[in-house]
Amino acid sequence: GYHRGLFENALEDHSGEQVSGLLLLCSSYICHVVESCSSTIHLIIQDLASLQNQGPNALLQEIKVLVVAHNIPTRLFPDWYAAVATPPVTCPQGLMQSESTAEAVAECLTLLLKAAACIQSFEDDNEDTNESVHSLAPELLIPADTINYLCNADECTSPEDFLRIYLSPSQPALDS
Repeated sequence: GYHRGLFENALEDHSGEQVSGLLLLCSSYICHVVESCSSTIHLIIQDLASLQNQGPNALLQEIKVLVVAHNIPTRLFPDWYAAVATPPVTCPQGLMQSESTAEAVAECLTLLLKAAACIQSFEDDNEDTNESVHSLAPELLIPADTINYLCNADECTSPEDFLRIYLSPSQPALDS
């Protein structure tokens, strides 16, 4: 309900461009993939920042922005989907200690691209896509250890830090 209201608000206040993507719900984390225009994504990040400022009673905690990309030619997801991952998904022991933040983000993006391809194949097969998304294969889910690692990584910014950097003017040196 929270996301539905947020997206309806974005449609009314901004360009009217639909939001598509994936909301992956696990027992201890949520992963968003949001596809829309820049103003809608900015609005969503602003809302996440205000959510995080509500303190320990907020709906979501330890929010991180991994990647924001612009001018993507096509969408990965034809609609907005939610998937629930019930089994705990973990990495093989010791894998995360040797992995850099860039490698962890790349792993997340690779798994999300595979999930998008799987969802598109559901659409192509004319199955009930919403039903099929709920049963995404466990190998397509981002491991909980990877999410925990990224939540603690200094390189991944909070929504508030992302907005501060995004909205601050660049200050190039006059000598350059």
